[in-house]
Amino acid sequence: MHDSHDHTETARFWDDLYGQRGQLWSGRANPHLVDVAGPLPAGTALDLGCGEGGDAIWLAGQGWQVTAVDVSAVALDRARAAATDAGVDSRIEFRRHDLTRGFPTGTYDLVSAQFLQSPLDFPRLDVLRAAARAVVPRGRLLVVEHGALPPWASADHHHAAHHFPTPQETLDGLDLEPGGWETERLDAPRRTATGPDGETGELVDHLVLVRRR
Repeated sequence: MHDSHDHTETARFWDDLYGQRGQLWSGRANPHLVDVAGPLPAGTALDLGCGEGGDAIWLAGQGWQVTAVDVSAVALDRARAAATDAGVDSRIEFRRHDLTRGFPTGTYDLVSAQFLQSPLDFPRLDVLRAAARAVVPRGRLLVVEHGALPPWASADHHHAAHHFPTPQETLDGLDLEPGGWETERLDAPRRTATGPDGETGELVDHLVLVRRR
């Protein structure tokens, strides 16, 4: 499904990025999503910035009905093909959507924002606040973000202006209604990952998991 924002600067940037390689990501679900959602009963989920579909396909395989949005048509075409190959395409609605221009309609049991960070101007807090508003009672918002540059990042990226909000800063920025939410996780887990040239290093992630009462 394509919206009216097909030709924005954001869409061009991400289409170009995905177009540089046959597959940009691993195709596997993000491990923190698996950790959080694995024990939950299946319901409805919104996957923000779904990319090539690894998270959406995993959720659908667990029985969730998923709405998966991304601004890149290239990524969405790959995601649809992967979902079909996995036999879960009937449980995923893929939408092309530019989060810099608005937020998807609907309410959900789980809203997942995995590494929703961009080198372009991006209204991060506005999007995350809208994500919280899209959570149904007793549903959850999961935010996972990079907590630091990876060890293989180019040295010219290490500058004072590059700020990674702490989990507490992200939680505070959500501006959740007092008494309306329960914080289930607020931490900075570490994991081992492989860089673009095969190098291995430890990454720090920032994780916020809140549940609407």
